[in-house]
Amino acid sequence: MHQQYAELSSIWAASGAAGLSGRADGSPRAVTQSMVSSLTSSAANVTALTSRFGREVRIDGPALLGERAAFSGLRRRGEMSCGGATRLVQAADGWIALSLARQEDVDSMPAWIEAADLPTDHDELWSALTDRIATRQQSDLVERATLLGLACAAAGETSRATTPVIDEQIGTAAPTTSLDGLVVVDLSTLWAGPLCANLLGLGGARIIKVESAARPDGARSGDERFYELLHGGHESVALNFGDAADVVALKRLVESADIVIEASRPRALAALGISPYDATRPRIWLSITGHGRGGSAGERIAFGDDAAVAGGLVTRDHLGLCFCCDAVADPATGLLAANATLDGLRRGGRWLLDIALSRVAASMSAGPLIDLSGHETLLASPRARACVGRSHALGEDTEAVLTEFGIRR
Repeated sequence: MHQQYAELSSIWAASGAAGLSGRADGSPRAVTQSMVSSLTSSAANVTALTSRFGREVRIDGPALLGERAAFSGLRRRGEMSCGGATRLVQAADGWIALSLARQEDVDSMPAWIEAADLPTDHDELWSALTDRIATRQQSDLVERATLLGLACAAAGETSRATTPVIDEQIGTAAPTTSLDGLVVVDLSTLWAGPLCANLLGLGGARIIKVESAARPDGARSGDERFYELLHGGHESVALNFGDAADVVALKRLVESADIVIEASRPRALAALGISPYDATRPRIWLSITGHGRGGSAGERIAFGDDAAVAGGLVTRDHLGLCFCCDAVADPATGLLAANATLDGLRRGGRWLLDIALSRVAASMSAGPLIDLSGHETLLASPRARACVGRSHALGEDTEAVLTEFGIRR
């Protein structure tokens, strides 16, 4: 047991992500051994499976947690996420995480907290929200957030007994022997889905990123180097999801894929007439959600930080909870999703893979801790892998891709 702890401690210290948990003016906080172990084993599985398919992909699983920070210079900030958009706040009966990543989230605050006199200054707004949240119940805050499309979660609300990936066989197909030539249609945004696509692309798959022309991936407006890391060499298709002809083109493109990656609430694709149960070709339909596909959970949105809090993947000190790393549920989910996708291809069959950020976080939140406080000199700085190609401009390949697949608009 001591040897295992020592090995995991060494891996975590060298990862570059160990310094991202805790308060800015304190020491890095302890994280669970299960998180480091899970990320390490998932990365090893990806390497083994891609080697079996003919193009080995070697990655450092824990180091993935620090890649965005390596480019953007993000640091630990205690009750504020590394990226600054999400905060941990105490409600009347426990902690919640609330994300105000978009202007529309800020605009929804009066309706969410039922107060018309909120200040417009950012810091003053958070102060006012903190006072009001302190008088409210977690369940009420989360329920109202769901109705308004806000990312909000109660700390530890997701059971640790849940399964990160729920697989459902929806058809038959022969086992895959190579990723070369497989077409991945990536409808996802931000970090988890694109990381999965990135790893599949490194293994030889062809990645076609499909975005809404009106609302492209918000990561495009973030750090260009981080976006290029995840999307380098991927083709870009932009479609108008409000145009009937473009929706038909989208359906045909999905039907041409071997793998579909999407990170939408189920009703969003259903509104376009797209369902994993209707598509007859894709071998893997990877559905990434914040809290799951079914029931009220399928109506919720989530980002990496608030989903991690929902799963109880946080750190703490004498003052209370702190965020664990940078949007940890995102890269953790992307890595586990790649592992599950590759395993599904190996087994054969056609699969719907339901993976939820909060369930992934919950699966890594229990057990003994790795505490590196007092050993700050051992901590490596966040680092990122090398980019393998340039990222394509929005819609750069739309006409060429549609023409190749015989799709007319």
